[in-house]
Amino acid sequence: MKQSVVRELSTPDIIERLEEERKQLVKLKLNHAVSPLENPNKIKDYRRTIARLETELRKRQLAQQG
Repeated sequence: MKQSVVRELSTPDIIERLEEERKQLVKLKLNHAVSPLENPNKIKDYRRTIARLETELRKRQLAQQG
């Protein structure tokens, strides 16, 4: 998910998507621990998407305060 797509989401959508992405990341990590994934780069992609979502949430929180 690109940053431009994240910016277009509403705040409740970002929070919901963040929870889903975190759950998927945990599942991927567990599956990877049991048997190697075909594409371990998916883990990196999920981590980056989570970081983008968290960054946008924080940016919006700071904009409301200031």
